Amino acid sequence: MVSSLPHPTTSAGRDGLAALLARPAKAVVALDFDGTLAEIVPDPERARAHPGAVEALAALAPEVASVAVVTGRPAGVAVRYGGFAGVPGLEHLVVLGHYGAERWDARSGTVRAAAPHPGVASVRAELPGFLDRAGAWPGVWIEEKGRAVAVHTRRALDPERAFEALKGPLGDLATHHGLVLEPGRMVLELRPPGMDKGVALAEYVREVGAGSVLYAGDDLGDLPAFAAVEKLRSDGTPGLLVCSGSTEVPELADRADLAVRGPAGVVAFLAELARAVRDEA
Repeated sequence: MVSSLPHPTTSAGRDGLAALLARPAKAVVALDFDGTLAEIVPDPERARAHPGAVEALAALAPEVASVAVVTGRPAGVAVRYGGFAGVPGLEHLVVLGHYGAERWDARSGTVRAAAPHPGVASVRAELPGFLDRAGAWPGVWIEEKGRAVAVHTRRALDPERAFEALKGPLGDLATHHGLVLEPGRMVLELRPPGMDKGVALAEYVREVGAGSVLYAGDDLGDLPAFAAVEKLRSDGTPGLLVCSGSTEVPELADRADLAVRGPAGVVAFLAELARAVRDEA
Protein backbone atom coordinates (compact mmCIF):
# COMPACT_ATOMS: atom_id res chain seq x y z
CA MET A 1 0.00 0.00 0.00
CA VAL A 2 1.31 3.45 -0.88
CA SER A 3 2.38 5.28 2.28
CA SER A 4 0.66 8.55 1.30
CA LEU A 5 -2.74 6.81 1.11
CA PRO A 6 -4.61 7.41 4.41
CA HIS A 7 -5.05 4.32 6.57
CA PRO A 8 -8.55 3.36 7.77
CA THR A 9 -8.87 3.24 11.55
CA THR A 10 -10.97 0.03 11.63
CA SER A 11 -10.15 -3.53 10.66
CA ALA A 12 -13.26 -3.70 8.43
CA GLY A 13 -12.14 -0.54 6.66
CA ARG A 14 -8.63 -1.89 6.18
CA ASP A 15 -10.08 -5.08 4.72
CA GLY A 16 -12.26 -3.02 2.38
CA LEU A 17 -9.36 -0.93 1.14
CA ALA A 18 -7.17 -4.02 0.71
CA ALA A 19 -9.89 -5.73 -1.35
CA LEU A 20 -10.30 -2.67 -3.55
CA LEU A 21 -6.55 -2.48 -4.19
CA ALA A 22 -6.27 -6.21 -4.83
CA ARG A 23 -9.13 -6.35 -7.36
CA PRO A 24 -9.97 -2.80 -8.48
CA ALA A 25 -11.78 -4.02 -11.59
CA LYS A 26 -14.46 -5.49 -9.27
CA ALA A 27 -14.80 -2.37 -7.08
CA VAL A 28 -17.58 0.22 -6.99
CA VAL A 29 -16.55 3.67 -5.75
CA ALA A 30 -19.69 5.58 -4.71
CA LEU A 31 -19.83 9.18 -3.54
CA ASP A 32 -22.34 11.74 -2.37
CA PHE A 33 -22.23 15.10 -4.19
CA ASP A 34 -22.96 18.07 -1.89
CA GLY A 35 -20.52 18.20 1.01
CA THR A 36 -18.45 15.35 -0.46
CA LEU A 37 -17.49 16.27 -4.02
CA ALA A 38 -18.74 19.86 -3.69
CA GLU A 39 -18.56 22.32 -0.81
CA ILE A 40 -21.77 23.16 1.04
CA VAL A 41 -22.76 26.69 -0.02
CA PRO A 42 -25.63 28.98 1.09
CA ASP A 43 -27.23 28.80 -2.37
CA PRO A 44 -27.37 25.17 -3.62
CA GLU A 45 -27.63 26.42 -7.21
CA ARG A 46 -24.08 27.71 -6.91
CA ALA A 47 -22.63 24.38 -5.76
CA ARG A 48 -19.92 23.03 -8.05
CA ALA A 49 -17.57 20.08 -7.87
CA HIS A 50 -14.38 20.90 -5.99
CA PRO A 51 -11.43 21.83 -8.21
CA GLY A 52 -9.58 18.64 -9.03
CA ALA A 53 -12.61 16.38 -8.45
CA VAL A 54 -13.22 15.58 -12.11
CA GLU A 55 -9.52 14.99 -12.72
CA ALA A 56 -9.28 12.61 -9.75
CA LEU A 57 -12.41 10.73 -10.79
CA ALA A 58 -11.21 10.48 -14.38
CA ALA A 59 -7.93 8.97 -13.14
CA LEU A 60 -9.71 6.45 -10.90
CA ALA A 61 -12.75 5.48 -12.98
CA PRO A 62 -10.92 3.48 -15.70
CA GLU A 63 -9.29 1.34 -12.98
CA VAL A 64 -12.50 0.25 -11.21
CA ALA A 65 -15.77 -1.41 -12.17
CA SER A 66 -17.70 1.82 -11.77
CA VAL A 67 -17.81 5.21 -10.10
CA ALA A 68 -21.30 6.19 -8.91
CA VAL A 69 -22.42 9.59 -7.63
CA VAL A 70 -25.39 9.00 -5.32
CA THR A 71 -27.31 12.20 -4.62
CA GLY A 72 -30.66 13.63 -3.67
CA ARG A 73 -30.33 16.15 -6.48
CA PRO A 74 -31.85 15.53 -9.91
CA ALA A 75 -29.35 13.47 -11.89
CA GLY A 76 -29.03 16.06 -14.66
CA VAL A 77 -28.32 18.84 -12.16
CA ALA A 78 -25.57 16.83 -10.49
CA VAL A 79 -24.03 16.10 -13.89
CA ARG A 80 -24.10 19.79 -14.81
CA TYR A 81 -22.79 21.07 -11.47
CA GLY A 82 -20.18 18.33 -11.37
CA GLY A 83 -18.96 18.89 -14.92
CA PHE A 84 -19.11 15.13 -15.55
CA ALA A 85 -20.43 15.02 -19.13
CA GLY A 86 -18.07 14.27 -22.00
CA VAL A 87 -14.95 13.82 -19.84
CA PRO A 88 -12.44 11.25 -21.13
CA GLY A 89 -11.94 8.57 -18.50
CA LEU A 90 -15.42 8.92 -17.00
CA GLU A 91 -17.09 6.40 -19.31
CA HIS A 92 -17.78 4.18 -16.27
CA LEU A 93 -19.50 6.97 -14.30
CA VAL A 94 -23.16 6.85 -13.35
CA VAL A 95 -25.17 9.39 -11.38
CA LEU A 96 -28.01 8.01 -9.27
CA GLY A 97 -30.14 11.11 -8.73
CA HIS A 98 -33.15 11.62 -6.48
CA TYR A 99 -31.90 8.73 -4.32
CA GLY A 100 -31.92 6.38 -7.30
CA ALA A 101 -35.24 7.43 -8.89
CA GLU A 102 -33.19 8.91 -11.75
CA ARG A 103 -30.07 7.53 -13.41
CA TRP A 104 -27.59 9.16 -15.80
CA ASP A 105 -25.01 7.00 -17.56
CA ALA A 106 -21.91 8.61 -19.03
CA ARG A 107 -21.85 6.13 -21.91
CA SER A 108 -25.29 7.15 -23.20
CA GLY A 109 -25.42 10.68 -21.77
CA THR A 110 -29.10 10.22 -21.02
CA VAL A 111 -31.28 10.21 -17.89
CA ARG A 112 -33.75 7.44 -17.10
CA ALA A 113 -36.42 8.19 -14.51
CA ALA A 114 -39.34 6.63 -12.69
CA ALA A 115 -42.78 8.26 -12.64
CA PRO A 116 -43.06 11.16 -10.14
CA HIS A 117 -44.90 10.76 -6.83
CA PRO A 118 -48.16 12.81 -6.78
CA GLY A 119 -47.55 13.92 -3.19
CA VAL A 120 -44.64 16.10 -4.28
CA ALA A 121 -46.86 18.29 -6.45
CA SER A 122 -49.35 18.64 -3.57
CA VAL A 123 -46.63 19.65 -1.10
CA ARG A 124 -45.13 22.05 -3.62
CA ALA A 125 -48.43 23.89 -3.88
CA GLU A 126 -49.12 23.90 -0.15
CA LEU A 127 -45.68 24.61 1.27
CA PRO A 128 -45.41 28.43 0.90
CA GLY A 129 -48.64 29.03 2.82
CA PHE A 130 -47.74 26.29 5.30
CA LEU A 131 -44.46 28.02 6.16
CA ASP A 132 -46.23 31.36 6.56
CA ARG A 133 -48.57 29.77 9.12
CA ALA A 134 -45.68 27.98 10.87
CA GLY A 135 -44.22 31.28 12.12
CA ALA A 136 -41.89 34.07 11.13
CA TRP A 137 -38.53 32.58 10.14
CA PRO A 138 -36.78 35.20 7.96
CA GLY A 139 -34.21 33.62 5.67
CA VAL A 140 -35.93 30.22 5.45
CA TRP A 141 -36.46 29.33 1.79
CA ILE A 142 -37.81 26.56 -0.45
CA GLU A 143 -35.72 24.70 -3.00
CA GLU A 144 -37.54 23.07 -5.91
CA LYS A 145 -35.91 19.71 -6.64
CA GLY A 146 -38.29 18.25 -9.20
CA ARG A 147 -39.07 14.95 -7.47
CA ALA A 148 -38.70 16.47 -4.00
CA VAL A 149 -39.00 19.80 -2.19
CA ALA A 150 -36.51 21.08 0.38
CA VAL A 151 -36.77 23.74 3.08
CA HIS A 152 -33.44 25.38 3.95
CA THR A 153 -32.76 27.11 7.27
CA ARG A 154 -29.05 27.93 6.82
CA ARG A 155 -29.81 31.57 5.92
CA ALA A 156 -32.15 32.12 8.90
CA LEU A 157 -31.05 34.36 11.77
CA ASP A 158 -31.01 31.29 14.02
CA PRO A 159 -30.60 28.32 11.62
CA GLU A 160 -30.64 25.57 14.26
CA ARG A 161 -33.70 26.94 16.07
CA ALA A 162 -35.59 27.29 12.78
CA PHE A 163 -34.55 23.76 11.80
CA GLU A 164 -35.80 22.24 15.06
CA ALA A 165 -39.02 24.29 15.05
CA LEU A 166 -39.96 23.25 11.52
CA LYS A 167 -38.89 19.60 11.66
CA GLY A 168 -42.04 18.33 13.41
CA PRO A 169 -44.63 20.27 11.37
CA LEU A 170 -42.88 19.43 8.10
CA GLY A 171 -42.77 15.79 9.11
CA ASP A 172 -46.52 15.86 9.63
CA LEU A 173 -47.01 17.57 6.27
CA ALA A 174 -44.88 14.95 4.53
CA THR A 175 -46.82 12.11 6.14
CA HIS A 176 -50.15 13.68 5.14
CA HIS A 177 -49.10 13.60 1.48
CA GLY A 178 -47.52 10.14 1.56
CA LEU A 179 -43.97 11.47 1.64
CA VAL A 180 -41.08 11.19 4.10
CA LEU A 181 -39.00 13.92 5.73
CA GLU A 182 -35.23 13.68 5.27
CA PRO A 183 -33.28 15.97 7.67
CA GLY A 184 -29.86 17.18 6.56
CA ARG A 185 -27.34 19.93 7.30
CA MET A 186 -29.79 22.80 7.93
CA VAL A 187 -32.17 21.42 5.30
CA LEU A 188 -35.42 19.46 5.57
CA GLU A 189 -36.35 17.55 2.43
CA LEU A 190 -39.81 16.18 1.67
CA ARG A 191 -39.52 13.29 -0.79
CA PRO A 192 -41.19 10.02 -1.80
CA PRO A 193 -40.74 6.96 0.43
CA GLY A 194 -39.10 3.72 -0.56
CA MET A 195 -35.86 5.12 -1.93
CA ASP A 196 -32.81 6.32 -0.11
CA LYS A 197 -29.08 6.28 -0.76
CA GLY A 198 -28.78 2.88 0.88
CA VAL A 199 -31.40 1.29 -1.38
CA ALA A 200 -29.89 2.95 -4.46
CA LEU A 201 -26.37 1.87 -3.55
CA ALA A 202 -27.26 -1.72 -2.65
CA GLU A 203 -29.22 -2.20 -5.88
CA TYR A 204 -26.38 -0.79 -7.97
CA VAL A 205 -23.73 -2.90 -6.22
CA ARG A 206 -25.82 -6.01 -6.95
CA GLU A 207 -26.30 -4.95 -10.57
CA VAL A 208 -22.57 -4.50 -11.10
CA GLY A 209 -21.67 -7.66 -9.17
CA ALA A 210 -19.10 -5.73 -7.17
CA GLY A 211 -16.45 -7.54 -5.18
CA SER A 212 -15.86 -4.50 -2.94
CA VAL A 213 -17.42 -1.09 -2.39
CA LEU A 214 -16.28 2.30 -1.14
CA TYR A 215 -18.80 4.95 -0.08
CA ALA A 216 -18.02 8.55 0.88
CA GLY A 217 -20.57 10.97 2.33
CA ASP A 218 -21.01 13.85 4.75
CA ASP A 219 -24.62 14.13 5.92
CA LEU A 220 -27.49 12.35 7.67
CA GLY A 221 -28.86 11.32 4.28
CA ASP A 222 -25.70 9.24 3.82
CA LEU A 223 -26.39 7.08 6.88
CA PRO A 224 -28.56 4.63 4.87
CA ALA A 225 -25.66 4.19 2.43
CA PHE A 226 -23.32 3.55 5.35
CA ALA A 227 -25.80 0.97 6.64
CA ALA A 228 -25.94 -0.65 3.19
CA VAL A 229 -22.16 -1.01 3.13
CA GLU A 230 -22.20 -2.45 6.65
CA LYS A 231 -24.83 -5.00 5.52
CA LEU A 232 -22.75 -5.88 2.45
CA ARG A 233 -19.74 -6.41 4.71
CA SER A 234 -21.70 -8.72 6.97
CA ASP A 235 -22.68 -10.70 3.87
CA GLY A 236 -19.06 -11.03 2.75
CA THR A 237 -18.49 -8.06 0.43
CA PRO A 238 -15.62 -5.90 1.77
CA GLY A 239 -16.33 -2.19 2.06
CA LEU A 240 -14.76 1.10 3.10
CA LEU A 241 -16.74 3.98 4.64
CA VAL A 242 -15.31 7.48 4.25
CA CYS A 243 -16.63 10.57 6.04
CA SER A 244 -16.16 13.94 4.37
CA GLY A 245 -15.52 15.44 7.78
CA SER A 246 -18.04 17.78 9.34
CA THR A 247 -18.61 18.74 12.94
CA GLU A 248 -22.30 19.14 12.03
CA VAL A 249 -22.83 15.39 11.57
CA PRO A 250 -20.87 13.42 14.21
CA GLU A 251 -23.14 10.39 13.64
CA LEU A 252 -21.44 9.83 10.29
CA ALA A 253 -17.89 10.38 11.52
CA ASP A 254 -18.47 7.91 14.36
CA ARG A 255 -19.38 5.13 11.89
CA ALA A 256 -16.72 5.88 9.27
CA ASP A 257 -13.57 3.83 8.76
CA LEU A 258 -11.75 6.91 7.52
CA ALA A 259 -12.41 10.65 7.93
CA VAL A 260 -11.01 13.29 5.58
CA ARG A 261 -11.29 17.07 5.64
CA GLY A 262 -14.27 17.85 3.47
CA PRO A 263 -14.38 17.82 -0.34
CA ALA A 264 -10.71 18.85 -0.58
CA GLY A 265 -9.81 15.81 1.49
CA VAL A 266 -12.07 13.56 -0.58
CA VAL A 267 -10.46 14.75 -3.81
CA ALA A 268 -6.96 14.23 -2.40
CA PHE A 269 -7.93 10.74 -1.23
CA LEU A 270 -9.38 9.79 -4.63
CA ALA A 271 -6.25 11.01 -6.39
CA GLU A 272 -4.05 8.98 -4.03
CA LEU A 273 -6.32 5.96 -4.45
CA ALA A 274 -5.98 6.15 -8.24
CA ARG A 275 -2.19 6.22 -7.89
CA ALA A 276 -2.22 3.34 -5.41
CA VAL A 277 -4.37 1.21 -7.72
CA ARG A 278 -1.98 1.82 -10.60
CA ASP A 279 1.01 1.01 -8.35
CA GLU A 280 -0.59 -2.28 -7.30
CA ALA A 281 -1.22 -3.31 -10.92
